Amino acid sequence: MSVVQPHTLDEALGARRDSPEAVVIAGGTEVMPFLNRGERPGPLLDLSRVDELRRVANGGPVRLGATLTYTRAIEELADRFPVLAAAARTIASRQVRNRATLGGALAVADPSGDMLAALVASDAEVELASSEAARRLPVAAFLTGAYACDLRSDELITAVILPREATGPGAYAKVGARNAMARAACAVAVTLDPPRRSATIAIAACGPTPLRAPAAERLLASEAAWTEPGELEPAALARVARHVAEATHPRSDGRGSAAYKRHAAAVLAVRALRRAWRERMEPRWV
Repeated sequence: MSVVQPHTLDEALGARRDSPEAVVIAGGTEVMPFLNRGERPGPLLDLSRVDELRRVANGGPVRLGATLTYTRAIEELADRFPVLAAAARTIASRQVRNRATLGGALAVADPSGDMLAALVASDAEVELASSEAARRLPVAAFLTGAYACDLRSDELITAVILPREATGPGAYAKVGARNAMARAACAVAVTLDPPRRSATIAIAACGPTPLRAPAAERLLASEAAWTEPGELEPAALARVARHVAEATHPRSDGRGSAAYKRHAAAVLAVRALRRAWRERMEPRWV
């Protein structure tokens, strides 16, 4: 098995063009299980030495390099993008978080992917590049189905773009077979934008891609008391829960029945929303 290890982005894009059949790795957390079973997936294109893909560039939109690890997301983004850090904390073990990357999560496109729901809730975009051109599209559009994405054979995922310096208060709630080292049976990411009186809700593991709950978002935008302290009204929360459940399309599997996942989505949405709502009056978010 051959391994190509470029040191620059141009070298990486050239290698991708010349060997479209190569398996792209950065942290290798998805490829290692195959290798440990004695399987050989083909030539590897290892991006772990490409410095450009590890960088975080601040500004109006924030650009996160595709090989940013979950550990760095927790350490560097918690203040500005709390929903991303909160989702990263729930993933696997410390050892896996030290290796797993944003780009890897996007390329695998696991319907239960925690970071995917958090990115959709953040209105994030994915930056794609080939040796000939570059393009950007919303993460929600990039994810086309279960384990499927709009990544062309000559392209690499180069970055994730977050639309503002801070997305606002956010929270992530998840349920699985156990508290750690388990894929989500259901998870919900919530972000709030108090100045714009808007909320975003994304649901993982209840459809082929992360799902939005537009009816619940509209209810919060029009009826919630954004400028007043205090909790959300119980009646409003009950309606949010109902709208979230209606937005899901779960399938029964080894992690739970469709009915259980639908109920869990409603409960987790309320839990995450309450958590984020308590922070909205902090000066940095108003």
